[in-house]
Amino acid sequence: MAIANTSTADGPPVLSVGVPRRRFNTGLDVRIAARANDFTTFTSGLAPSHLQANLIVLPSRYASDFRDLCARNPVPCPLLAESYVPGDFSRLKSRLHTVPSGAKIAADLDLRSDCPRYNVYVDSKFTKDGVFNIQSYWTSDHIAFLIGCSYSFESALCNAALPPRHFVMDRNVSMYRTNIPLNPAGVFTGATYVVSMRPYKKADIPKIRAITRGYLATHGECLAWGWDALERLGIADIDTPQWGDAPLTLDRRPLSEMMGDDDHVPVFWGCGVTPQEAVMNAGLEGTVMGHAPGHMLVLDCLEEAILV
Repeated sequence: MAIANTSTADGPPVLSVGVPRRRFNTGLDVRIAARANDFTTFTSGLAPSHLQANLIVLPSRYASDFRDLCARNPVPCPLLAESYVPGDFSRLKSRLHTVPSGAKIAADLDLRSDCPRYNVYVDSKFTKDGVFNIQSYWTSDHIAFLIGCSYSFESALCNAALPPRHFVMDRNVSMYRTNIPLNPAGVFTGATYVVSMRPYKKADIPKIRAITRGYLATHGECLAWGWDALERLGIADIDTPQWGDAPLTLDRRPLSEMMGDDDHVPVFWGCGVTPQEAVMNAGLEGTVMGHAPGHMLVLDCLEEAILV
């Protein structure tokens, strides 16, 4: 089984496994497969219509500051749920007004193993990439937070005949560090947004904006688009994302070869890898864990439940 490291040297690697995509009908199907290490790759397109979530797991002393970070930065950090109590990896407390029950978000849950892969940070330093579970790192003092994921509006895009290119090509979405500052909260200072990118035809962007606008719990409407957005966001090279796979044309050429082409316009959304970026800038003490970017926690809750 071929495994490719697709990151750059200054960001956590993301491992993409070169195997054909499997089909899952429910979020629980994905979680059980991940728990057994039967599925270990990225989750775009899995269990269509089910919500997917980014995961960040913190020592409890940082939980209040992190909630404030999410409240002050709802576009990149929309908070869906958290551990019911510190140390609890099987029950959730919902932060969604439309889905008040944590059990309705996900039941039969083990946050330590139900993502296909995880990253680990020690004292805010990135130390482990792509591990299959975090059981040996989890303690009774840890609290997990679930952050909305833009994979959760991809079903709607596909239903509108606008499938994301990474989905069509069986690749991980491209994710970039930007120069957009996060509003600080407690210990979380000095970090910037992470964004995901999907190329589309310029003529389709108004429709794409309209479709994704209602998914506020999963980053909502795109925040920037166009080739000129690269400079505004501080992205030096569209072909070199910090996380995920490099974007390609459908005939597998680097996207940069299409610079200025209205049929290949980069479109950017807030991204739930942002909390991991915030952790690396915060100087936190202790062990922090998160999903490996693109390797999400797939939930029982349906996407339609969070539409506004």
